Amino acid sequence: MGADVHGPDQEFLALERELAVFLRRARASSGEMARAVHPELEAAAYGLFVRLEEGGPQRATELAAYFGVGKATMSRQLRALEDLGLVAREPDPADGRASLVRLTEEGLARFRRVRDARRAQYVTKLADWDRKEIAELARLLHQLNARADMQEPGVPPRP
Repeated sequence: MGADVHGPDQEFLALERELAVFLRRARASSGEMARAVHPELEAAAYGLFVRLEEGGPQRATELAAYFGVGKATMSRQLRALEDLGLVAREPDPADGRASLVRLTEEGLARFRRVRDARRAQYVTKLADWDRKEIAELARLLHQLNARADMQEPGVPPRP
């Protein structure tokens, strides 16, 4: 027997529906943004740029854990970005046997150009919103993401 859409779970059903639409659009947008950084990039690459720009140089294993992918998948993605000159590896000062992945100047410049264009789109799309509403939406999304991170083992907390 299905849930009563007017019952106590209607808020959660509405949330699920709106998040599904949001996620579908976000996946499509990530692909567009990654290709705007470089035409050969996969959609997942944009998330890597965001993480490296926000968190600085990181080990590939940390990135794999954060995104919930295997080491081989992360290695393949990073190798493609290295081949394009968008990321580089450097020795980890804390452990000479390991390396840190960082954005190159070219990678950072391309990423920021796309990110800034994306931000301009948000400004246009949300022009009729009050800044307090935008701040509240950002706060609530951060809270949702932080709770999800706490429930996923091996995922480092968000900054």
